[in-house]
Amino acid sequence: MSATRLPGTPRLLRALNDRAALELLLEQGPLTRARIGELTGLSKVTASQLVERLEERGLVTRVGEQAGGRGPNAQLYAVRPGSAYVVGVDVGPERVVAACADITGTVAGRVEQSTKDTDDPVGVVHNAVVQAASSAGAQLSSVRRIVLGTPGLVDPGTGDITFAFNLPRWHRGLLAALRDDLDTPVVFENDVNLAAVAEAQSGAAQGMSDFVLVWIGAGVGLAIMLGGRLHHGSSGAAGEIGYLPVPGAPIPRDVSRRAKPAFQQVAGADAIRDLAREHGYPDGGAAEAVKAAIAAGTAGGPMLDEVARRLALGVASTCVVLDPPLVVLAGEVGQAGGAALAERVQHEVAAITLVRPRVVPTGLTEEPILRGALRTALDAVRDEVFGSTVG
Repeated sequence: MSATRLPGTPRLLRALNDRAALELLLEQGPLTRARIGELTGLSKVTASQLVERLEERGLVTRVGEQAGGRGPNAQLYAVRPGSAYVVGVDVGPERVVAACADITGTVAGRVEQSTKDTDDPVGVVHNAVVQAASSAGAQLSSVRRIVLGTPGLVDPGTGDITFAFNLPRWHRGLLAALRDDLDTPVVFENDVNLAAVAEAQSGAAQGMSDFVLVWIGAGVGLAIMLGGRLHHGSSGAAGEIGYLPVPGAPIPRDVSRRAKPAFQQVAGADAIRDLAREHGYPDGGAAEAVKAAIAAGTAGGPMLDEVARRLALGVASTCVVLDPPLVVLAGEVGQAGGAALAERVQHEVAAITLVRPRVVPTGLTEEPILRGALRTALDAVRDEVFGSTVG
């Protein structure tokens, strides 16, 4: 007998069955005791005992009846939404957006606030979280986890922000201050990483355990998903492709002086706006310029080709190291470029490297960072709450 094999104690088996039933209720909606038994392979008696346990713990509730044949109608059960809440926060240089979801994933409250005129990041996050929870009808004490998406580096060891180019007031020590202020578990995560989590859940990377997401907007960034898990690197800097030394741009020698790094100079939103002016498009945002080039048909081809050539420098550098099967182009430019830009990048990468990843545009159109923050929080809280059935 293997030394690592654990006996299947009744307590452990009950916990596994309870967790399986809760997952089924989340995925398939209200179910009867009999249907839970059928789907889990449990007897009617065991399924009934399971439902009674979960109901006593406040994790499931009766939500209606299902008419059957002879005899009384069967009770329908669902996960009780108010058993726990989470808050996801998307923090940017100009605004913070917070949303509160119950344990089923239903978003019940959302707020948006400006961050332009404040030197108090703790106060900004506090107000956003409290208001989001309040608008969801949830007490702050029932919020089990808060996940904040932020640009920059997050230290994998401490969980604190170590460098945020666009958020100079966000600094080491902020995580502890927020946890003390809110008296709730708070987690920082890089915003592009959270976008990749959302893409894997409901976007262009569904069903993919290995892929990379390239974010092209005001900044450029990369998220790496390997084996279904985010890769952060030893210092949290995995994916900071703005710092790739690439041809066509000077390479700053001191990143602390806020000078734009090389790939950022070549492929960021400012560079795309400059390129658009060179091709005769009116001043405007980078996304608008890319959309205008696509709308122009053949006439917009030269500009799109150049954008793709520049993006391919970063994509190719990533792919020859990681060799992922899929690359997702996201951010305002990736979304605006759609298939027209993605196909050009795929062709260019194949032309200059030995790898041939499939390149596709993002499948998400609204708030991917916020969605990723909520998903990350929900996964952790479901493990905590559903795992508590072991006790």
